[in-house]
Amino acid sequence: MPVTQSGQDKSTPRNAATQDGPTAAGHDRPELRNAMEEIVESGFLGVSVRVHDERGGWVGSAGAAELGGAAKPSTDGHVRIGSSTKTFTATVVLRLVAEGRVGLDHPAADYLPGFGLDERITVRMLLRHTSGLFNFSGEVRADGTIEPGIPIPYGTAGNEWLDDRFRTYHPRELVELALSKPARFEPGAGWSYSNTNYVLARLLIEHVTGRSAAEETHRLILGPLGLADTVLPGASPEIPEPHAHAYYRHGDAGEPKTVDVTRQNPSWISAGGDMISTTRDLRTFLSALLGGELLPAPLLAEMCAPHPTGIPDMDYGLGVFVLNTAHGTVIAHHGAAVGHAALMCGTPDGSRILTAALNCVDDADLSIATAFRNAQQRLVDEVFRRGQAGRAG
Repeated sequence: MPVTQSGQDKSTPRNAATQDGPTAAGHDRPELRNAMEEIVESGFLGVSVRVHDERGGWVGSAGAAELGGAAKPSTDGHVRIGSSTKTFTATVVLRLVAEGRVGLDHPAADYLPGFGLDERITVRMLLRHTSGLFNFSGEVRADGTIEPGIPIPYGTAGNEWLDDRFRTYHPRELVELALSKPARFEPGAGWSYSNTNYVLARLLIEHVTGRSAAEETHRLILGPLGLADTVLPGASPEIPEPHAHAYYRHGDAGEPKTVDVTRQNPSWISAGGDMISTTRDLRTFLSALLGGELLPAPLLAEMCAPHPTGIPDMDYGLGVFVLNTAHGTVIAHHGAAVGHAALMCGTPDGSRILTAALNCVDDADLSIATAFRNAQQRLVDEVFRRGQAGRAG
């Protein structure tokens, strides 16, 4: 079936968003319906959005759950949330800090024996991305060239990843690869987003508790909040139903070919972005986190304290981005997996929360990246705008 440059099947109808679930006085939100339609038109196959604010709750979806299909994505569908996983991992580490089992400013090496970590790297630096450690999924050098890590879906290794997408990576081998490369900078001397930091955070959790990171995440977050639709899949390629489909477009003997990659082994990214969830569970989690239900107030303040990244209007805390928008501060951590993406953001007090799930045709050139950035901005503008428009979102 022919696929357009945007990745959407030419015969796939656009579907209007629908109101579904708890709403305040039955209000529809045409600005959100329009935003979702624009996101589908920009190149995404489908999108579902969930908003909770002073007007109550609203959910809707647009587009298609799979190529060639007429059904739109379920508003309760499962999605690979990518780097939004980091907020869960950071929360577990901070809970261990609250329990007195981990020191935020202690050397991470104290909790990670056997790696030979630089003793100057603290737990805080791991969670803040200021350790300087090489990113096992690859780095961009100062001159713009790429220092490769493991084969990933983007860049020259795209086809290699596709052919080997059910391979299992172990967290230790990812860390050891990273530590075999020169550090980007001295510990604490800069900021650089590195998945290595969060794989080390996972291993720290497991060393300190003697249990798997999945078990600790369930003990501290998933169980208490009743997040039954959130999964730490480990090396399993499966994703629970219902879910929208994820796709990857690649060159095959000079001809573009689109492959369904909904099933894939996420161990290549590990705690940097392997989690599966729903917009409902993400909303419940972020609302509880920002509302002070998961962390003591001083640690929540530490988590959301902005540290400069060098990116305009985008600081980083401990497992969260602190966005300086035209509509005020927004606490967020969006994520992208191959063909799936998630948005998770809220006001610092948790009174307004936006979560979203997207599915698309991805490729080695990251051609969907601009559309993803624009989708984030479009939804944040609609949901967090002050005044009447803000109240509508």
